[in-house]
Amino acid sequence: MKFPYKMSRRLFTSATIAVGLIAGAGVSAAEKIKVAAIYTLPVEQQWISRIHKALNTAAESGAIEYTYSENVANTDYERVMREYAEQGQNLIVGEVFGLERAARKVAKDYTDTAFLMGSSFGPVAPNFSVFDNWIHEPSYLTGMVAGSMTKSNVIGMVGGYAIPEVNRLMHAFMDGARDVNPDVKFLVNFIDSWYDPPKAKESAFAMMDAGADIMYAERFGVSDAAVERGVKAIGNVIDTSADYPGTILASAIWHMEATIDKAIANAASGNFEAADYGQYSFMAFGGGSLVLDESLVPGDVATAVKTKEQEILDGLFRVNVNDARPESDG
Repeated sequence: MKFPYKMSRRLFTSATIAVGLIAGAGVSAAEKIKVAAIYTLPVEQQWISRIHKALNTAAESGAIEYTYSENVANTDYERVMREYAEQGQNLIVGEVFGLERAARKVAKDYTDTAFLMGSSFGPVAPNFSVFDNWIHEPSYLTGMVAGSMTKSNVIGMVGGYAIPEVNRLMHAFMDGARDVNPDVKFLVNFIDSWYDPPKAKESAFAMMDAGADIMYAERFGVSDAAVERGVKAIGNVIDTSADYPGTILASAIWHMEATIDKAIANAASGNFEAADYGQYSFMAFGGGSLVLDESLVPGDVATAVKTKEQEILDGLFRVNVNDARPESDG
């Protein structure tokens, strides 16, 4: 079941910080958790599609009853949150980037409802938890691939908005590339839109004209440009290699299931904490992964990347987190 609506987004930080608890808000074993999601863009959009997929998986397993609204406008967001809370939804999931004050006000008015929101800031007791897509680890690994395989030593990067959650993935990618290739240079541009494939494509073409032979496709449209020019690309958040065969070298994938499953379990037991769920996007929790096309990536590069991946999983290597706006090399 879904309802039509619309909005935008942003972020926060790492380890779980339990700062509150909804006491006695659990449901009986015979009941399903009622979960509603509020999306600011279509469910097909990269970031949102991962949350939607995780919730659909939970619904298909019989763990929850799931309803959602997509394309929710900023002006409608608070109203939709309140409507879902009034309907008795046990858990409300969404993003509140740019609408922090309004969303937190709603949560304060409905303390028996659990909220799990993509947010730029921290959790608030007893019921407002936050999450983000912390896939900087696989992003670093895709950077190793790009840095090892560029021939021009110029890599293009097209992003949506220069916000911390995007910036940190780009920086991790750049760090991975530089660690294997100190000579690599980057061209960076933000199109100031979450979904404008023609604009992203135009930006990618300009970077290719300036010498980029591998493109970091943070937004839709970049891989289309790569296909047209016969250059390679790196994917982000979702695996689009089947849509661009022979083009996507590797992708950093976000899996929201670990985050959603933890929140559902806590809501079901009445132990939902106001916490930062960000850590569940780390590779160790299964929240992030690397997809590597070994038909395109040389064996020695694939081996080096897999070795580094294991070091991350074993806790022997930590990818740096840098939320500052990335800039083109001079």
